[in-house]
Amino acid sequence: MVHAFVLIDAVPHRVSSLATELADVDGVAEVYSVAGHADLVAVIRVGRHEDLAEVVTERIHSLEGITDTRTLIAFRAYSRRDLEAMWEIGSE
Repeated sequence: MVHAFVLIDAVPHRVSSLATELADVDGVAEVYSVAGHADLVAVIRVGRHEDLAEVVTERIHSLEGITDTRTLIAFRAYSRRDLEAMWEIGSE
C-alpha cells in the first residue's frame, strides 16, 4: 500500500468546495483544511506508485481552483503505540 500526503494550494473561494470534491476522488482517503503553507491536505492510499501518479496528476490536478500541489510519499508509519513499544524493548 502506498500512502501519500498532497499539500494543496487553492483559490480562496474554492477551498471549501474543493475539500468536498477531493473527498470524492478515488484514492483519496481523507481531506483536511489546514492553516500554514497549504490550504488543504489530501491523504492518499493506493495500491501502487502508478496509481498515486494517476490520482495526483490526473484526478486532483483536473479540479478547478487548484493552483499548486506538493506530494509527500510516506516511507514508514509510526504510531504512539509503536513508539512506546520501541522504548520498552530491553527495559525488562
